[in-house]
Amino acid sequence: MKKINLHLKTFRLTIVTCIITLLMAGMNGSIAQDNTGAKPAVTQKKKAIKNSFEGLYILDNQTVMVPIKGTFEMDIQHRFGIVSNGYKDLYGLTGGSNIRIGFGYAPIENLMVGFGLTTERKQWDVNAKYAFFHQSKTKDGWPVSISYFANAVMDSRSKDNFVNFGDRFSFFNQLIVARKVTDKLSLQVAPSLSHFNNVEGYVNSKGEIKNKMKNDHFAIAFSGRYRITTKTEVLVNYDQPLTHHLTDNPHPNISFGLEMTTSSHTFQVYAGNYKGILPQSNNFYNQNDYTKGQFLVGFNITRLWNF
Repeated sequence: MKKINLHLKTFRLTIVTCIITLLMAGMNGSIAQDNTGAKPAVTQKKKAIKNSFEGLYILDNQTVMVPIKGTFEMDIQHRFGIVSNGYKDLYGLTGGSNIRIGFGYAPIENLMVGFGLTTERKQWDVNAKYAFFHQSKTKDGWPVSISYFANAVMDSRSKDNFVNFGDRFSFFNQLIVARKVTDKLSLQVAPSLSHFNNVEGYVNSKGEIKNKMKNDHFAIAFSGRYRITTKTEVLVNYDQPLTHHLTDNPHPNISFGLEMTTSSHTFQVYAGNYKGILPQSNNFYNQNDYTKGQFLVGFNITRLWNF
């Protein structure tokens, strides 16, 4: 019953967040269309802002973009070890790495669904991203683009790591709001809610078992991209945890890098202090402190095919 209540709480919080954001955005204008990604309910293609971002990812986060209907996507995401380890592991290049391989498809306009496998904890994920609204070129349209991203993740390690089957699962919900300010500059803000069915516990002085962390965790991400050439962009991202836990509070993340694009490829190389790849793992468990130089190098490769 406790786990059911936690799921209901997570669901209600997600719905409330979506409704509030949509109502605030609705005060600024009526529905219009956006970029080469998804298209909103009212069709005004000629008034759409195109290419708020070039790719589906901005370093450690999703962008507001959803590919057009019939697009197939393959992702390779790689994180090396911490550079502060020095020459003993070639500044993290030969240290422990984390890799995710993922696939996605856009079966209808505005929607992409996918799945992936991450080496960390052998986590399988299924995910979906839906584009609700799109920034318009006209003042009577939407001033921002809004998308929603969610995933469900299963830790597939040995059953010795878990008491119950449900302990394997975690969930992530994120509302993404972006604006293309100029042809070169795009900005994005993305509040999120992560949920783990099971968190580590401890025994207190009274002999009671208590959780070290809460099952739910709120965070917010701020991202931006600046185009320096027609095929190259500078990317920055900052993730701030909002929930305070009893112990093991996660550190914020700051990352910055370069993106190079073609008509069907996106390649990003960057430095940041998130070791994980799946967003709930990063938001919950990041213990790398950028103030202590605990950065690592990572890259994302996305390949798109249109059918």
